[in-house]
Amino acid sequence: MKKKPEVVVITGASAGVGRATAHRFARDGARIALLARGSDGLDVAAEEVRKLGGEALAIAVDVADADAVEAAAERIEQELGPIDIWINDAMATIFAPVHEISAAEFRRATEVTYLGTVHGTMAALKRMRARDRGTIVQVGSALAYRAIPLQAPYCGAKFAIRGFTDALRVELMHEKSRIHVTMVQLSAFNTPQFQWGRTKLPRRPQPVPPVFQPEVAARGIHWAAHHRRRELRVGFPAVKAIVGNKLFPRLADRDLAKLGYEGQMGGQPVPEDRPDNLFEPVIADYGTHGRFDARSRAYSLQLWATTHRSLVLAGALAAGALLWAASRGTRTAARRLG
Repeated sequence: MKKKPEVVVITGASAGVGRATAHRFARDGARIALLARGSDGLDVAAEEVRKLGGEALAIAVDVADADAVEAAAERIEQELGPIDIWINDAMATIFAPVHEISAAEFRRATEVTYLGTVHGTMAALKRMRARDRGTIVQVGSALAYRAIPLQAPYCGAKFAIRGFTDALRVELMHEKSRIHVTMVQLSAFNTPQFQWGRTKLPRRPQPVPPVFQPEVAARGIHWAAHHRRRELRVGFPAVKAIVGNKLFPRLADRDLAKLGYEGQMGGQPVPEDRPDNLFEPVIADYGTHGRFDARSRAYSLQLWATTHRSLVLAGALAAGALLWAASRGTRTAARRLG
């Protein structure tokens, strides 16, 4: 019997990680609702989904508007069917020191990144709770644990998403709900956010290396949507930042104070005609990748290891057994010679 296609909702689907994630689900033949503000990128992303074997429904919506997200969810279920997986990936950021950011800019970045996740989650829960099934994936970041300078609005929003998700997870456990909520913590990725996110820096913003391609994140998000893992970290830098901050937070503070500014800026000045998508969508299709293809990695050994724990454990046990056997043989030979 042929498996029924999954109905998947992806916010922030017009570019970057969200668009790469849509590509990954399209290969499964999923019915995918693509949500974002900019219709240019959405339309192209929808066509890509169809070419890859999926069904696409593109909806231009600002996730900061709770009523608009709710209306989109209603339309999705009417046209595609009951939602199986909801992925919250929409975000907005500002590259600048705190003292150069206005209250309106803080509010807007928070409304899109944090409240957009809340609105999406609420719309998904309204439908999933009635059926007692479904998966919600929050696309997070290592910056949800270790904040960095020049991105206070984004870091604050990611911290908030983690707190919100932890609280919701416990509530669902209390209800003995079968709805699964997970969070995927990403490393640095080569996405268009560094080309259109608002910046007040003197030079063009860039991700802190090492940098991964969006398809790596997409593989992690797809895996998290189909496994009951509480949290998934994608890329060793995310693991390093999260664990390092837990063990040595003051050392991390000092390192970031020295390196956190230059590490987030390239060598070229910010172009005068650079687009800015904080309050309005950019009228263009920026695709999936940013401008850092030449130095971005298409594979993460850490992601493979964390999604294949049983194989890693079996390999470790086998290696340990071989070492023990070799050691025992050496001791036996030594006794005979003695």
